[in-house]
Amino acid sequence: MSSDAPLLEVRNLKKHYPITEGVLKRQVGNVRAVDGISFAVERGETVGLVGESGCGKSTAATSLLRLEEPTDGEVLFEGRDITEYDKKELKRFRREAQMIFQDPTSSFDPRMSVGESVAEPLTVHGMRDRERRRRIVKDLLERVGLSADDIDRYPHEFSGGQKQRIGLARALVLNPKLIVADEPVSALDVSIQAEILSLMKDVQTEFGLGMLFISHDLSVVREICDRVAVMYLGEIVEFAATDELFENPQHPYTRALLSSIPQPDPTKRGSAVELSGDVPSPSNPPSGCRFHTRCPEVIPPEGYDFEQKTWRSVMDLRVRLGRDGVNAEAVREFVASESGQEPESVPADRVRAEIRREFDIPEELSDPRAEEVLSTALRHLANDEQAEGRELLAEEFETVCESSAPELRRTPAGHVASCHLVSEAESNAVSTPSTGD
Repeated sequence: MSSDAPLLEVRNLKKHYPITEGVLKRQVGNVRAVDGISFAVERGETVGLVGESGCGKSTAATSLLRLEEPTDGEVLFEGRDITEYDKKELKRFRREAQMIFQDPTSSFDPRMSVGESVAEPLTVHGMRDRERRRRIVKDLLERVGLSADDIDRYPHEFSGGQKQRIGLARALVLNPKLIVADEPVSALDVSIQAEILSLMKDVQTEFGLGMLFISHDLSVVREICDRVAVMYLGEIVEFAATDELFENPQHPYTRALLSSIPQPDPTKRGSAVELSGDVPSPSNPPSGCRFHTRCPEVIPPEGYDFEQKTWRSVMDLRVRLGRDGVNAEAVREFVASESGQEPESVPADRVRAEIRREFDIPEELSDPRAEEVLSTALRHLANDEQAEGRELLAEEFETVCESSAPELRRTPAGHVASCHLVSEAESNAVSTPSTGD
């Protein structure tokens, strides 16, 4: 094992869950919760893993610790692949890597005192001396800001912040080298969050820990992390030093996340990036760039002159057509109810105009060629010819964002991101972002 090896290195980690149906549980697909992520955590470093709820952050944590068996990939801890460990080796690994969970209340058995809960890993790993276990637990409780006299109290006697301190003590009791913290402060009040974050930084410095810090709160991540990996729909889309990420984000999704951070200065409010639509299902992720169905900067097709906002509106129509379709009869009935007409008397041009209004598409596109294609597609939709309208728009308005999956590339900012907006001429493909930015 090389002393230069990262403490933790994740290579192309995947975790898929089978989708089954019928009495025989026949597999009909997969939920691709984590779909090929790579990153590293150095000794003494804190790496943040951020993204919206459902992007696969927590699944990545449980998979890399083998609390769930990964589907594919490698997880190297001090240069050795833990996915190949047998039960004995895995138990030894558990001494070196511990996890702090999101909900401090559900993390403890209410029938056990906090001293018994904190000492349980010591018992599991063979420490039979009860008095020695109590001495270690009392010392750790004091290190995390509680009293040694709390050792015989029960979880319900503590506040949420105190229970998270106890959770940290339990994670430290085996003197690990790596802590995986999964949303450790999201269930706490803001004032308590600051205390716990400060405590975690102090403990990391004292014990020299590597830490993977999972959160959806970017203000918290900025406070505690050295580097940040941004995750979307099972993939890492950007990876950078924290200051670089916040000052010069390269991926549109990262920019959208950063714009959502609350601004205390009222003069700086109102600049949040709005994302259209919902997060796609990980069982059927979009082709190409997985973010293109919501991206506010999706690249227009070649040969057409689109304003960005208008192009996003047309893409929203295309996404709806591909997912649910557009019910022309329902649109006609809505127009009829608004105008006091009978549905059968509503002309087709009113239906087309209402579809434009619903998707915020201008009455006429600035590009005549694009307007001709869109008008033809809308006529198909108004006549309930869904397939024809969908196919025409797909053929004429296909974007590179949906036809080709972007690679993680070195950006002009110096770190990596996976986006077609990163120019081929200004970037070099990288095999993995795991060794740095």
